[in-house]
Amino acid sequence: MYASLEMPYTPTTGSDCEVVIPLYEQLGMEKMCSLLRGMFGMVMFDKSKNEYFAFRDHLGKIPLYMGYAADGSTWVSSEMKALSNHCVRFEKFPPGHFYSSKTKSFTLWYKPMWRTVDIPTNPYNPAVLRKALEKAVERRMMSDVPWGILLSGGLDSSLVASIATRIAKQKGDTARLHSFCVGLEDSPDLKAAKKVADLLGTIHHPFTYTIQEGLDVISDVIYHLETFDTTTVRASTPMFLMARKVKAFGIKMVLSGEGADEIFGGYLYFHKCPNKAEMQAELRDKLGMLHNYDCLRANKSTAAWGVELRTPFLDADFVGEAMMIDPEQKMIKKWLNEKKTRIEKHILRSAFDTPDDPYLPDEVLWRQKEQFSDGVGYGWIDALRDMSEERVSDVMFKNRFHRFPINPPLTKEAYMYRAIFEEHFPQESAIATVPEGPSIACSTARAMAWDESFKNRADCSGRSVAGVRLHALTPYLITSRARSALPLHFFFNALFTLSFLPHLPLLPKTPGACRCL
Repeated sequence: MYASLEMPYTPTTGSDCEVVIPLYEQLGMEKMCSLLRGMFGMVMFDKSKNEYFAFRDHLGKIPLYMGYAADGSTWVSSEMKALSNHCVRFEKFPPGHFYSSKTKSFTLWYKPMWRTVDIPTNPYNPAVLRKALEKAVERRMMSDVPWGILLSGGLDSSLVASIATRIAKQKGDTARLHSFCVGLEDSPDLKAAKKVADLLGTIHHPFTYTIQEGLDVISDVIYHLETFDTTTVRASTPMFLMARKVKAFGIKMVLSGEGADEIFGGYLYFHKCPNKAEMQAELRDKLGMLHNYDCLRANKSTAAWGVELRTPFLDADFVGEAMMIDPEQKMIKKWLNEKKTRIEKHILRSAFDTPDDPYLPDEVLWRQKEQFSDGVGYGWIDALRDMSEERVSDVMFKNRFHRFPINPPLTKEAYMYRAIFEEHFPQESAIATVPEGPSIACSTARAMAWDESFKNRADCSGRSVAGVRLHALTPYLITSRARSALPLHFFFNALFTLSFLPHLPLLPKTPGACRCL
């Protein structure tokens, strides 16, 4: 990026953050942000103008909050807990925006074409899509610390692992990559990940946790996540436990397959999508909400242990390429010239279906989607429900409208998470940061109208979608089960991550914050 500057600039600090200085000085805040290819939450002070800016990456992969104190000061923090006891009001910093102290307002800087075009018409080109993802993975392999790959054995994480191992070999790197997976004993993820790791030749580290270990850390997980969203808490708990193990191995950065489902319609409820207009609208909105769910979960459950997470699928250039493909190509349906109904994420799979030089074997490339919280072991969700039955009586649940007059929980499990959350964060502003409402796998309200069975349902897990029959390409695939990605992100892309609170293992009780006067 230094080479592309109109006026030469010689870096002096060795910091990957330094590039923002000449970019801002020569191009201004909005253009500077649009050129960055990383996940970031930053504050910059312009002494010459006596003005400061805060800005957040395009999809909100780095958490960021704004707080407003009684003395008129403005606070910026990557964790809500730094603001909750000092500010009279606080809110999430909107992704893809920057804030100016002069205008005291947010300005949208992330303006991709896919957000303004109702129905894109770009033809699907497998080679172009494949090259775009390879470039995104290569960008995130730049690191000066030991790193590895989160490998569930599903499509998305397996593709990232396959591409990374290829690139490493092409560059003459003879060191074997480390891969990690988590699950209950005999869970689908552990079995699938072992098979892929053996195929790719990674040094694989499977971690088995017990249900009781997961239940014991629920309160800590909610404290770190700063949310009570049911699907997020379910999936974050095993990830939180795994991140501790990853850090113990000396690994400080990991690649992940998170984001593909939101780009290609990978969740099972997309089988019910009626047309391409609805498909594009749902994908567009899901990407816009990602900072509330998967980005938050991925970042905070791993950063709690000091592990940095990078997500190639959420690279701005790759998202721009994939989201401008005609959404008809993402529909899960039977095409006239094809014998079987397409499986979810068909175009991503087919882009890497290269028999002459295979990235993955067919049994991995064409495996069905699995919810992460299901893939780590089906007993996990059942145990959480049992735990909530013990903690939340029928009388308590019946009278939940009195305790939680705003967005009362729909299940005892949701009640339990909400109660734990409010023990940590009792402020109304904190509760308002958590989106609520009917959903399947963090879908929008739009998708709830796609099928009658979606209405009035309490279970938010993707596995509970009724009437979805996956038509796989081989008899083996019909019965195989695996998860498609370990969702995470905490990534630099050779640029920068600037978290205003240190993510310390189990020591966030006295966080600091960036206070702007």
